[in-house]
Amino acid sequence: MDKYFEHPHTVGFEETNIVGNVYYVNYLRWQGRCREMFLKLHAPDVLDDLRQDLKLFTLKVHCEFFAEITAFDELAIRMYLTDLAQTQIEFRFDYVRLDPGGGETLVARGGQRVACMRGPNTQTQPSRIPEALLRALQPFTTDRRA
Repeated sequence: MDKYFEHPHTVGFEETNIVGNVYYVNYLRWQGRCREMFLKLHAPDVLDDLRQDLKLFTLKVHCEFFAEITAFDELAIRMYLTDLAQTQIEFRFDYVRLDPGGGETLVARGGQRVACMRGPNTQTQPSRIPEALLRALQPFTTDRRA
């Protein structure tokens, strides 16, 4: 079974469009929020590093939609580690609607590739993934990953 970090979310009216379904850009915001909550809960040392000169650049982001969701739907945003290189990390995000009867529906799937960078804003350079982040990611690494 895949290992993932889960962030719960209740959809609000402000996240819907005039038709009443969730506006697409919110899925990308939820990816970022899930990633932030992972750092807060599993890698607080990395937050201190971010206050110094570490930068986590999102290089690529995508999302594919399978079903509509609306206000007050309960979601689980599940973040999976799919690739780990010396300076980059790739995540998959599953957006799962939690049904009142206990069922689950996959409503969207997305992903992002993140690069670790250091240095002044005009001269950032790739940097190895910090040890604290590697330790935090370790429980989410499966046998098929290095």
